[in-house]
Amino acid sequence: MNYLSLEDIAKTYGEKTLFRHVTFGLEKGQRTGLIARNGRGKSTLMQIIVGKVLPDSGTVTLRKDIQVGYLSQNPEIDPSQSLIDYLLASDNETTRLLHRYEELVDAMARQNTPALQKEWEETVSEMDRLQAWNYEDRVKEVLFRLQLPHLQQSMGTLSGGQQKKAALAKVLLADADLLLLDEPTNHLDIAMIEWLEEFLNRQNTSLLLITHDRAFLDAVCHDIVEIDGEQTYFYKGDYAYFLEKKAERESIALAEWEKAKNLYRRELEWMRRMPSARGTKARARKDAFEDLKAKVSLRPKQEEVTLSLQSERLGNKIMEVNHVSMGFDGHTLIKDFSYTFKRGEKIGIVGPNGSGKSTFLNLLTGRIKPEDGHIVLGQTLQIGYYEQGGLWAPGDKRVIDIIKETAEVVKTDKGQEMSASQFLQYFQFDPTTQYNYFSLLSGGEKRRLYLLKTLMAHPNFLILDEPTNDLDVFTLMLLENFLQHYEGCVLMVSHDRHFMDHLVDHLFVFEGEGRIKDFYGTYSEYKKWRAATDRQAAIEAGAEKTAAAKVVSNVGTKNVGSDVNPANGVPPKKKPSYKQLKEKEALENEIKTLETRKQELETALCAPENYKPEEITAFSEEIGRLQTALDTAEMRWLELSEACDF
Repeated sequence: MNYLSLEDIAKTYGEKTLFRHVTFGLEKGQRTGLIARNGRGKSTLMQIIVGKVLPDSGTVTLRKDIQVGYLSQNPEIDPSQSLIDYLLASDNETTRLLHRYEELVDAMARQNTPALQKEWEETVSEMDRLQAWNYEDRVKEVLFRLQLPHLQQSMGTLSGGQQKKAALAKVLLADADLLLLDEPTNHLDIAMIEWLEEFLNRQNTSLLLITHDRAFLDAVCHDIVEIDGEQTYFYKGDYAYFLEKKAERESIALAEWEKAKNLYRRELEWMRRMPSARGTKARARKDAFEDLKAKVSLRPKQEEVTLSLQSERLGNKIMEVNHVSMGFDGHTLIKDFSYTFKRGEKIGIVGPNGSGKSTFLNLLTGRIKPEDGHIVLGQTLQIGYYEQGGLWAPGDKRVIDIIKETAEVVKTDKGQEMSASQFLQYFQFDPTTQYNYFSLLSGGEKRRLYLLKTLMAHPNFLILDEPTNDLDVFTLMLLENFLQHYEGCVLMVSHDRHFMDHLVDHLFVFEGEGRIKDFYGTYSEYKKWRAATDRQAAIEAGAEKTAAAKVVSNVGTKNVGSDVNPANGVPPKKKPSYKQLKEKEALENEIKTLETRKQELETALCAPENYKPEEITAFSEEIGRLQTALDTAEMRWLELSEACDF
């Protein structure tokens, strides 16, 4: 069943063409990631789909009987509206039923009539059909997971990040058949992103997604649409598959261009010898030459070269943090933290929103002073600080002039010089865009420009606060490549797990109440370690609870001393009964069967091109059910193992 079709969509603003010939569609259950470079119109295309912007040409067809939920990068809000009224303002069947149900209950409390009773019964029946009774639980889950404040708080008093999270919550609660999400992970910490992945995967919803978060893209999407120049390319697979096939396509295009270039040289010689084309064949050959000339002028992009800039010399002493503590309004964010930074290390910072990550960066850069302790800076230290707030510049200033304010040229680590224009081109600012006004840049282009200014100052200690926000995946690959070859220290806050895994040596984990754990490894390794630690703690807590319950149950019996180990006061395990033995054996078989089936489905998801979109959706949903069954079976197996001496 087709939900969305785009046919030959084009959009131009002034002299800048965003895209042409965009053609693709979405079927029921299909989940597609939309990829393009910053400033190439991804958000504009979303606005065209929902009717907020008109295309220059082409047609958009949305199925009429479906509900569409749209998350914009800049959601529209009424500052005077309360958060709860904003969330429940969605015009969908569930919220309309809930509002009508409440109205009927109030009316029947005043005067119960047969007509009201009949409408109430019909409403209850419809709520049963739509499972609307669970809506309140869904609201509570979404609000809790996104850490939104009191429901009666006005929208105008929320921060920009909270408003974006409120807009995301509203879309998630709207019971939409098709979700259009524009950078939904911005302003979310890693725990929130991982919850959002799980939430979307258990919904039977079609999805068109714009995101720079490659791990999130892989977790929720089955295929990818790329808009590149005037062409649209479709990839039925994950991000790694997209990279592989894109490289193959570009390699073929380059080979064809080389072939056309060689033919062009031969034809150019003919044109010089035969300037006039009197015969039909000669005129046709001349026309073909003009087509060939146009083709040769459009040289395909080659793989980007590695770039590493020269940075200021870094001495033996870089930065020492000695017993630093900091808090606000009685809330401790950092407690007695010490660390000595070493040359060349790359450190990631993770933790929930509000746990003190940005405060920590402001302490290191001297923006604020610690309550206790002190920070010692090396004499040769030169910090480059990329802040979340972004770059401010006059709207009527051109891109090239903004960059030249920092430096006319930059030096590479090999002693070569690059002009400001060449450096801009490396980070995907073509010559035309370099002379655009700052006010005409997209959000992602402004962030990319700020990043360039930070790097061009030749710092030897980079501090990056959410550098991946609003950057396209192509810029992220360039930034990863740049930082991998960067010889100075790097300290970064990021919720992009893929980005962190490819760069950092170890993590500062903000655990709450001022505790900062130094974990040596990537985020994926930390997540596995944390899960294993939590499981072990749960097992130990369960064992202690079981042991305590047995001790209490034995109080007052004649043989209490014989049932308790004198050394630790814990009763010994009982011999298992025949029934328990059979149950444990059945659980082991069940766990093995569930794990085998889950592995089969995960293998299938690694090759999505072999299946239909609805089959992929069914596989994802079944994996969720299997995981729930596995958790239940494993917990029961542990209970039996702890209670009896197997």
